[in-house]
This record gives sequence, structure tokens and C-alpha cells, in this order.
Amino acid sequence: MKTTKLKIAAILLVIMAIGYSFTSLSKITIKGSDTMVILSQQWAEAYMKKHPETTIQVTGGGSGVGLAALINGSTDIANSSRPIKPSELEKIKAKYKKSAIEIACAKDGLSVFLNKGNTVSELTIQQLGDIFSGKITNWKQVGGADAKIQLYGRESSSGTFEFFKEHVVKTDFSPTCQTLPGTAAIVNAVKKDKYSIGYGGAAYAEGVKDCKVKKDAKSKGYLPTAATIKNKTYPISRYLYMYLKSKPTGDTKAFIDWILGPEGQKMIVTVGYFPVK
Repeated sequence: MKTTKLKIAAILLVIMAIGYSFTSLSKITIKGSDTMVILSQQWAEAYMKKHPETTIQVTGGGSGVGLAALINGSTDIANSSRPIKPSELEKIKAKYKKSAIEIACAKDGLSVFLNKGNTVSELTIQQLGDIFSGKITNWKQVGGADAKIQLYGRESSSGTFEFFKEHVVKTDFSPTCQTLPGTAAIVNAVKKDKYSIGYGGAAYAEGVKDCKVKKDAKSKGYLPTAATIKNKTYPISRYLYMYLKSKPTGDTKAFIDWILGPEGQKMIVTVGYFPVK
């Protein structure tokens, strides 16, 4: 009888231990900006090595997709390369009776990508706007070869698309602009096409050259570097954001605190973006 009681007690202890191991595990889901995918994945991997009890799942899809997922409750954190819209804020407030939380976690110099064989190396904001709106269609109009300009850009659900449209194009994109699902795809297209141009997060500029960007015709052209982003001389810079439905708590708060701390911010530079602090 005593042996039976001991066996039952041992079984109960095992069940309790298993139950504790399951309840002690936590999962954080992150969805949204393709610009931020590489950075968020590296943050997640580094954090999970130190905190194996926490699982962090990162997926892209675009800023708009991430914010839609936050609104419908299918993600904990929405990554966005643009500020949240008032209409999106209202939807969160209406559904959850709470105000969304905005956390600026990094800075990005939005790069303009050129093929390495292109003789053009710098453009003004006005010229870029005219190129992507279709007013300028040949490289000879901006001092380059007599060749048609091929445009590559992001899809409309992208925060990068919205930011570039608002701050550079300032009107509708040319219907000849070929939209691609991600900055890596744009870089790959520009790499293969001598007379093309594209735009996207600075971290993706491999195998292409960054275009120097001038505020106006009289200004000096600048590349997106840590120094030019910090002193605001590079004209196309922005914050990268994380959005939550409410103030973070528990493991989510611990993860975000780590991102904003020295270790998380140091990782930003290795990816190709810039610390927020």
C-alpha cells in the first residue's frame, strides 16, 4: 500500500513537472515590415539563445500586413517601416478598448539602388520623384547614357512604398514601375539590369551601388551611412517601429527591453541599420 502511494506521488510529481515546463514556455509572434525581417530574425535568434524558455516567431509580408494582423489579433508585435495610420489606431482602440503602443527601435537610411555599371551616381530628391512618377524616362535627362529607365519598387502594402511615395515621389508612381515582393527582390533585379533603379532599406544593398542623394540641385550628395543618418544630412531617413495593442508585459516586455538595451542596439549596426539611441 505504501509502495502504491509512493508510485502515485511520483507520477503526480512528473505530471506537475511536465505541466510546469509547458506553462513556463512563452511564444512571441512578430509580423510585418520586410525591411525589418533580417534584423528581427537576428534579434530573435540571439534572445532565444539566452532565453530558451521563450520562442519568437518572425514573419514578413509588409508593414500593412503586420498592422492588419495586430488589429485582428493574430500577432503580438507588428513591425512597421512607417508610422501607424490614424485609421489603424482607431480600429485597435475600437476592438481592444486600449491605445496602441509605438516603439521606435531602429533608424534606416532608405537607399536608392543603382546598377554598378550605371554612370549616374547622384540624384536630387526632385529628380528621383520625377523618375519614379514617370516625368523622367531616360537616363540622359539626368546626365547618364541614352537609355530607358527601368523602375523597380515595392507593393502598396509596404511601409517602404508609402514612405517613398510620401517623401520622394509626392504623387502616383509611374504605371511602368514594376512592383516586387520585398527589397531583396528589388536589389536582385537592379543587379541584373544596367539601366534600372530601385529603392529599399539600406541593409539590403549588396551587389548594387547606393545612389548619393541631394536635397536639391545646390546641395551636396550623401550616401546613407551611420554618420549621415545621425546628423540628418542624408535626406531620406526614417525610424523603424514595433507596434503593440497595449503596454507590453512579461516576456514580451523583457524582449523589447533587451532590443532597446545595449546588446540589441549593437546588433542593428551589424545588419546595416542604425541605433535609435
